[in-house]
Amino acid sequence: MFFGHLSQVDKKHYPAAIQIALDYLASTNFDQLAVGRYPIIGERIYAQVLDLETQDKAVIQPEAHRRYIDVQYLHRGFERIGVSIDVGNNSIAQDYDNERDIVFYQKVENEIELIMRPGNFAVFFPQDIHRPACLDQQSTTIRKVVVKIAVSELEVLP
Repeated sequence: MFFGHLSQVDKKHYPAAIQIALDYLASTNFDQLAVGRYPIIGERIYAQVLDLETQDKAVIQPEAHRRYIDVQYLHRGFERIGVSIDVGNNSIAQDYDNERDIVFYQKVENEIELIMRPGNFAVFFPQDIHRPACLDQQSTTIRKVVVKIAVSELEVLP
């Protein structure tokens, strides 16, 4: 997992595919885009613009993905995201859905919380279980962008 703020990014520390996502986030006016899905590099890298209501952590199931990495960017509002490493011993609430590339968990061990403010981003890899859109003190509407990067886009070192 990576966590940062778009105003403080030194992109050379990130793989090329994540640099593409960060460039897209930094150069796009999300106030001008409708909620929806936007291709960046076809199905290999694309963005989802979402308007959500934050909810109590207890009603949001933790999730993970297998084929895509999430770059979650908070454009507007306040949010907390629960994060835990998938070590294989968490109870599954809903089996992996290959079509949606998602598995939901009942609960997770050793969960920490990221406090998200506008401009913050977090990169979640397949081993990173995350619980997005949790309220931070009170429920609010947030606009967030999730850039999905196919795991195959990451370069493998020899």
